[in-house]
Amino acid sequence: MRKALDGLYSGGLILACLAMVTIAAMVLLQILGRVLDRALVTVGASPIGFTIPSLSDFGGFLFVAAATLALPATLRAGGHVRVSLLLRVGGAWVQRGLMILVLLAALALAGFAAWHSGGQALDSWRFASVSFGMVRVPLWIPQGVMTLGFTLLAIAVADELVAALRGRDPAFQQAETARDSGGH
Repeated sequence: MRKALDGLYSGGLILACLAMVTIAAMVLLQILGRVLDRALVTVGASPIGFTIPSLSDFGGFLFVAAATLALPATLRAGGHVRVSLLLRVGGAWVQRGLMILVLLAALALAGFAAWHSGGQALDSWRFASVSFGMVRVPLWIPQGVMTLGFTLLAIAVADELVAALRGRDPAFQQAETARDSGGH
């Protein structure tokens, strides 16, 4: 089970990275097209007029995909911002109890985000909603990817919660401890 969950989180991170690389490639192509047009005009030739239609729409969709799909791996690596001052109050039992409460709240929020974005994607599919750009993209596609990211986050938070309830340190806490001790 551990291997399957870690593979799921890694898969989300790989897709997030691919989304960011795609954004960079599209922007680079757009810039190169403009540079080429300027160079052609400078030498008296006609510009090609290369453009990527709806670049800002695609960039936005891919950015949301990257941000949400990376959430589970970021959680497990201890990369999310946590205010741990309150978690250091009291003894080990108080700290663990507070951590479990925070994980329960995070699970509720991640579950709500997944449920709500899934409902939005379903509505977009039912009503055939599309983006307003030059390229009409069915909105259920980026909304579905966002739902996938939030669902993976909910699974990762539940995974961390189960570890905490079993008396083990969650992966994010292990990662923070390793960073605080210099990786030793």
